[in-house]
Amino acid sequence: MNYESLLKDLVSADDRFIIMTAENRAAIRNLPEKIGNKFIDTGITEQTMIGMAAGLALRGRIPVTHALASFLTMRAFEFIRTDVGIPALPVKLVGGVAGLLSEANGPTHQAIEDISIMRGIPNVNIFAPADEEDMLIGLKDVLISDKPFYIRYNNLKSALNHSTKFEIGKAETVNYGDDVAILTYGTLLRQSYEAMMILESKGISVRLLNMRTLKPLDEEAVINAAIECSLVVIIEDHFVTGGLFSAAAEILLKNGINANVMSIGLESWFKPALLQDVLKYEQFTGPDIASRIASKHEETSDRIKIKSLI
Repeated sequence: MNYESLLKDLVSADDRFIIMTAENRAAIRNLPEKIGNKFIDTGITEQTMIGMAAGLALRGRIPVTHALASFLTMRAFEFIRTDVGIPALPVKLVGGVAGLLSEANGPTHQAIEDISIMRGIPNVNIFAPADEEDMLIGLKDVLISDKPFYIRYNNLKSALNHSTKFEIGKAETVNYGDDVAILTYGTLLRQSYEAMMILESKGISVRLLNMRTLKPLDEEAVINAAIECSLVVIIEDHFVTGGLFSAAAEILLKNGINANVMSIGLESWFKPALLQDVLKYEQFTGPDIASRIASKHEETSDRIKIKSLI
């Protein structure tokens, strides 16, 4: 099973599904000949595609739209907000090469504010899978949902065996520890997992959470991590502003919870290169992340010791 075959099965089983693209066929190259008039390519016209999708949704269809994440979320923003978000139509927005996955593309093609933009639209939910396996586990539930959804398409090979239990709004617990909690999503789960293994080898107990859906976010998981762990680390290939760090901060503030929180994210656009080189340059490799967390954890532990002596 891959992304294309899952879509094909859904289209074959349910006449409501229509597959659309704004001339971005990388993930669905073989679908047109298999699903016939249930496939629509509008050309390089993201705004038109969303307008058409909204019209189809008003007539009982479930359009699954595809475009590069940067253009889908920014160029078509007003159409998503007005035509999809306000009426809460079940249009699915699949963004390709989001976050660090745009690799060698420059700032114009880097979707690292997409989560923030989509979070800001009431009624629009967000699914950000860690890899292809994670995406396929949750995709059917997301697509058949009656809510609009932004989906960060991710076909990377998995670094771990995911839980097949999927629920919109619930995090996947990869590892359960109580010294450091790492909350992450998408591409950087692999590097977070590597960092977890390094930290655990140093005697630091790590709780690793794959947040999966960033809206709705698993508030209980965020709160428990803040209460039960001495350090909470948010890791994301997104601007620090508006992404998971902001969402978690909103939850903690709303609930009056003080927590020791560290953010590992992007402050500006990243240097274009192949993914492995980007990870090294931006210090997102597993060893880099582990080193940064270990330093912060040591600082936190020292502060706790000093307080206990006062």
